[in-house]
Amino acid sequence: VFAEGTVGLTFDGCTFDRLDGNGLMLSGYHRNATVVGSDFSFLGGTAVALWGRTNETASDGTGGPAAGIDGTDGNHPDFTLLEGNTAREVGLYEKQASFFFQAKAVRSTIRGNVFFNGPRAGLNFNDGFGGGDELANNLIFSTCRETGDHGPINSWDRQPYITTTRTGTPSVVMQWRSIHHNLIMDNFSPQEDVDNDDGSAYYDTHHNVLVYGSTGLKSDYGGHDNHHHDNVYVYVDVAVATWKAEMQRGHADYFYGNKVILRKETVTMQPGVCIGPGKAVIHGNQYFTKTGQVKECEMALAKWQELGNDINSTVSLLPTAGEIVSWASDLLGVGVPEPAFV
Repeated sequence: VFAEGTVGLTFDGCTFDRLDGNGLMLSGYHRNATVVGSDFSFLGGTAVALWGRTNETASDGTGGPAAGIDGTDGNHPDFTLLEGNTAREVGLYEKQASFFFQAKAVRSTIRGNVFFNGPRAGLNFNDGFGGGDELANNLIFSTCRETGDHGPINSWDRQPYITTTRTGTPSVVMQWRSIHHNLIMDNFSPQEDVDNDDGSAYYDTHHNVLVYGSTGLKSDYGGHDNHHHDNVYVYVDVAVATWKAEMQRGHADYFYGNKVILRKETVTMQPGVCIGPGKAVIHGNQYFTKTGQVKECEMALAKWQELGNDINSTVSLLPTAGEIVSWASDLLGVGVPEPAFV
């Protein structure tokens, strides 16, 4: 289905099966489009894709095409809702495919869906256009089955855009995106469960259970204002990693209140986490390793804390499987069923 210029478009209980291209494409202007209780399977491309339009700025005076940086005319999807859907076996022909893809769109809500079996990222934010999106209560696994990069959730922010989403006035600063109460398993790549790549900023990732992957929080190539808190990370290599992302004062990444089960004995990777006026703000975490020891910024945790860093964090031996399941259940608000037999 290709749609353009709609208000209140709704797909309820629909089946998108064995299609050569995308399941649903929302192009240009849309308001309050809704996809609920629908199933997407065996698709050549992406299950649901959103792609808005922008213009050259008035000051350019070029009369250029609808491909510039100015998104203030509102010619893009806004307030899209995906809830209670399933998507699987996507990207059979187009490998840069996802269950959900968004470019030049704002304030999307992706809630209570089950996504699995795709070639690359499960959900992909192409840019930092506008923001204000929410990803909540989703189950995502078996993504990146045909790539060594990305994770179940991927984002880029390589191009500034002007919108009014954050404050009501034109700005290149997007509204925060919230990723919370999801169960995400990076069982194929494994890179990061939430791969905030290439300048991504203004992400609030909290109260998720994130299983496997090389890194907890990732920030690179100018990324900043990336907050991870109150998550459970199950068997990651390192907790925080930045690369070429030396942040300015007041725009640091934050990592706090998390439970982090580490395969290695390293909290941080790359010096940008450890030094500079915009170094990552890390505190109040619980780390778990095989030996009950951990290093941070090339020092034992206790030594690093003596210098005033990572205050109130602790390190302990690995938890049991039962403890991990209990943490996940409590965090996501789901019960743990009794075994069928003993």
